[in-house]
Amino acid sequence: MAEIVLENIVKRFGNLVAVNNLNLRIEDKEFVVLLGPSGCGKTTTLRMISGLELPDEGKILLDGQDVTFKRASRRDIAFVFQLYALYPHMTVYGNMAFPLKTQGFSKEKVDEEIKMAAGLLKIDHILNKKPRELAGGDMQRVALGRALVRRPKAFLLDEPIGTLDAKFREEMRTELKKLHVDIGATTVYVTHDQVEAMSMGDKVVIMNKGDLQQIGTPSEVYHNPENLFVANFIGSPGMNFIECMPVKDEGGNVTLKMTDVNQVIELPDNLQKIIIKNNKIDHELILGIRPEDINLEFKECKNYINAEVYIIETLGSYNIIDVKLGKYTIRVRTLPTVSPDIGTGCCIGLEMNSITLFDKKTEKSIMKN
Repeated sequence: MAEIVLENIVKRFGNLVAVNNLNLRIEDKEFVVLLGPSGCGKTTTLRMISGLELPDEGKILLDGQDVTFKRASRRDIAFVFQLYALYPHMTVYGNMAFPLKTQGFSKEKVDEEIKMAAGLLKIDHILNKKPRELAGGDMQRVALGRALVRRPKAFLLDEPIGTLDAKFREEMRTELKKLHVDIGATTVYVTHDQVEAMSMGDKVVIMNKGDLQQIGTPSEVYHNPENLFVANFIGSPGMNFIECMPVKDEGGNVTLKMTDVNQVIELPDNLQKIIIKNNKIDHELILGIRPEDINLEFKECKNYINAEVYIIETLGSYNIIDVKLGKYTIRVRTLPTVSPDIGTGCCIGLEMNSITLFDKKTEKSIMKN
C-alpha cells in the first residue's frame, strides 16, 4: 500500500485560506480520520491528496515520490464520494468492472476481481441490478467495491456513509473497519461525525478553519486535548469548562478560585506542581472536565462544590444532568436510576486525575508543558 506525507500544504480559494500550512504523515496501512466541523478544510485536504485539487504551497509525497502536481489518474489512489457517483445505466457488475476495463484487464481478471470484492462486501446477490434498484447501504457498498477492485495504493473516503440512516451507519462503520483490516489498505477517511472518527480511526486528525488542531489516537484526543477547541468538539456532550484563578496561600498551597463564584477547588500535588512549573499563579486558567468524571451527590460532601439541578436528559443507558453553579452550567453523566427533581440542591465532586487545565489567553493545555 502507501505512506502519504503532506509537507507545509497551503490551499487558498480567493482570500479564503482553506488549508493553512498542514503537515501530516499517514503511515502505510494506517486508517486515518480527518475530523472537524463543516468548512474546516478536511475535504479540501482529501482532494489534494487525490489530485482533484492542487495545493498553492507545499509538497505531497506518495511512498516517497513527489506527486504534488501529478494528475489524479496517475496517483493510483481510489476516491469514494459521499453520493456514490455510480453510473445509473450500468449494473452493479458494470460499475465495478468499469475501472478495470479502462485499464485493459482481461474478462477473466475482471471476473476474478469483482468476485473477490463482491464476496468481501456481501453484494454477490445484486451484481445484476442497477443503482436505482438498490438501497443506500448497497449503493455505498458498490461504490466501495468499484474502488476496491483497482487494488490502489490508498483509499480516500469523503463522508461515505453520511447519507445513511443511523442503523446503516452503525453497520457500515463496522464493515469499513473490517474491510480495512482484511485488505491492509492505507485509508484516509473524512467525517464531521466524531463517533465515526473515534470508533474507526487508528489516528484522528482534528482540523478547524483550515488549521491543524491535534493529531493522536482516539484515546489521546479524548483524554488529553491540546486546546479548548478539541476538548469541546470531542465528546458528546463536550468537556465542561470552569474559569478560575490559581492562588497560593502563605503555606505554599495552591488552590483554584472559581471566577464569579465564591467557591474554591482544592488541588492534588501533581496539579499544583503543573501550575507552579508553568508560572500560572495569578494567571487566568480554564479547568476542563468531562461529564463522566464528575460525581453527583445529594448530601454535603467534603471538597465537593455546591450546585443545583437544572435539567435532566434521559438517554436510556445513562442520564445527563445539567447542574447550575453560578453562571456555569455543568453537565454530569450519571446512571439512569439517578433522576432528581429540578431545583434540588446537590454537590459535585471532580475526579482530579481527569482534569485538564488550559491557559485562558492561549486556549492551550498546560498539562504537557
